[in-house]
Amino acid sequence: MKETQYLLTRKKLEEFEEETLASYAMKSSQTRGRTYKEEEHPFRSVYQRDRDRIIHSTAFRRLEYKTQVFVNLEGDYYRTRLTHTSEVAQIARSVAKTLRLNEELTESIALAHDIGHTPFGHSGETVLNRLMKDDGGFEHNRQSLRVLDELEQKYPDFDGINLTWETKEGIIKHSTDYDNPACRDYDPNLSPTMEAQIVNYADEIAYNSHDMDDGITSGILNVEMLKETLIWGKIEKTLDRVKFESLPLEMKKYNICRALINLQVTNLTENTIANIREHGIDSVEKVRKHKKSLVEFDEDMKKTHKDLKSFLYRNFYKHYKVIRMEYKAEKIIEELFQIYDKRGSVKDKRGVESSILPPEARKRLGKDSIRRVICDYIAGMTDRFILEEYKKLFDPYEKV
Repeated sequence: MKETQYLLTRKKLEEFEEETLASYAMKSSQTRGRTYKEEEHPFRSVYQRDRDRIIHSTAFRRLEYKTQVFVNLEGDYYRTRLTHTSEVAQIARSVAKTLRLNEELTESIALAHDIGHTPFGHSGETVLNRLMKDDGGFEHNRQSLRVLDELEQKYPDFDGINLTWETKEGIIKHSTDYDNPACRDYDPNLSPTMEAQIVNYADEIAYNSHDMDDGITSGILNVEMLKETLIWGKIEKTLDRVKFESLPLEMKKYNICRALINLQVTNLTENTIANIREHGIDSVEKVRKHKKSLVEFDEDMKKTHKDLKSFLYRNFYKHYKVIRMEYKAEKIIEELFQIYDKRGSVKDKRGVESSILPPEARKRLGKDSIRRVICDYIAGMTDRFILEEYKKLFDPYEKV
């Protein structure tokens, strides 16, 4: 018996996809390929390779020390961009498996969707976009693609990590209430794959549930406050009320978040199946030509979801402690940007150039403007690194 009979080769993986995935799923064998031609791996599909390359990227590792809501120094319990990303990937894969979609493509997009985020969360993105308004602006989905397509340096023959077209399309078309990036190079008039659409909703489900969890842990929110939301009535039906009231807070939080995620994922899956049937979706081409997202909540859950987001916005994101963190974040990023811009590339009377920026930050000068180089440098920083850098430049007693 030949040894290859025991191996699950890429060719067999592709055949397995053809046999088992839905007709509207994106198959590995149908990829548009990579920007730079490479020989594909004998035992991994193209999207498995994308996933692995993302996980091994420098930018992915940095997500461990980038803020979700609470700055890293506030405590070890709170979510970071890395834990958020893991939760998004888990939710997205669960939905993809149920709908018989391509799990590896879904996971690749989910793992990469926040790689372009700045330190200090959305407040960091807001201030960088303002500082870069005359130089192309800043948007974290475009930055995610820029990081993975240009800034990561892993291969001698090309910049970036050479992901497939479909993974990159899913990154740049990642769309939520907070994200709506331009995507002119990726069929802007066509919808993305259903795998990408799933990640959009998995992102919202994840951050609503874990922000509620972190809000309760911080003391900013409490269980009684949640009872004013529309979703609470649905959650309560899943709980044994007598037993629930006697649980310690840690268990209460877990069971609330568990119910919240399950309710939303179940609704999303069932309504998406209904949409597929209603619109006769039986191919990737029909997915792309359908103008609205096929992956979505039903009208009742949309209303409930919107109410929950409004609750979190009023009671959590706009709490004075969170606003104080945002103020500090904006001050740190703005002052660092300004000093880098002022002293990033200076020539003395002899024509000798000097810079306050380290060599690794300046190596793209010539390809990019000094302000774009500064923007990339700051966006790539972790919370911990940017705080240390701020002290080095503005605290006279700190070693440089």
